[in-house]
Amino acid sequence: MRRPLVAGNWKMHGTRASVAELIKGLRQLALPSGVEVAVLPPCLYINQVVTGLEGKAIAVGAQNCAVEPMQGALTGEISPSQLADAGCSLVLVGHSERRLVLGERDDVLSRKFAAAQSCGLVPLLCVGETLEQRQAGRTLEVVAGQLGSVIEELGAGAFAKAVVAYEPVWAIGTGLTATPQQAQEVHAAIRAQLSAENAEIARGVRILYGGSVKAANAVELFGMPDIDGGLIGGASLNADEFGAICRAAGN
Repeated sequence: MRRPLVAGNWKMHGTRASVAELIKGLRQLALPSGVEVAVLPPCLYINQVVTGLEGKAIAVGAQNCAVEPMQGALTGEISPSQLADAGCSLVLVGHSERRLVLGERDDVLSRKFAAAQSCGLVPLLCVGETLEQRQAGRTLEVVAGQLGSVIEELGAGAFAKAVVAYEPVWAIGTGLTATPQQAQEVHAAIRAQLSAENAEIARGVRILYGGSVKAANAVELFGMPDIDGGLIGGASLNADEFGAICRAAGN
């Protein structure tokens, strides 16, 4: 039985004051015991969040990491070993904003995935298509290519200690959401692709949905057989809304 995971990606949001308020709200939440919950603050505030959430069953992760696992001469980057030292347990790899806006290629993302795992972090690999690609009927092809590049480099076994998030780019921050059936189709295809390599790994890997998830649509999305929780963007900046989404995953 896969334990649902709900992870809040705060993106480039937060000040010390607003993060303190959000921590206060998160500490007051009644969270379902059967759901794993995590938040991913900007790197500047990781220490504040780790300290502020001490004793609360909420994991802390990062939104990105360097391609090199250990400390070294890579100005401006943060290594997975430093993230682990700061108290992180997971890290996003390949969010669409980094792929499309910052030009991160599949080979770079495979290196980040491996670097994270070598330091004991769980990589949360994001995959998803643009609106243009969906309209051209290329959704499954695009997602299979993004997932396949990591499988090719590191093997399906790497997903024994990883999470996948399907985030259609056209649904991120737009208010548009894939229907539960559209999301399920892609989630099932991801699991089938992994299953073709290793059925046991495929059965165990958690696949999250992300893209304008709110408390109002979470129950229906999380009710799909291959959707194991959510990667939440804007709604994770509101503690009450985030808590409601976490409870939906526990239903």
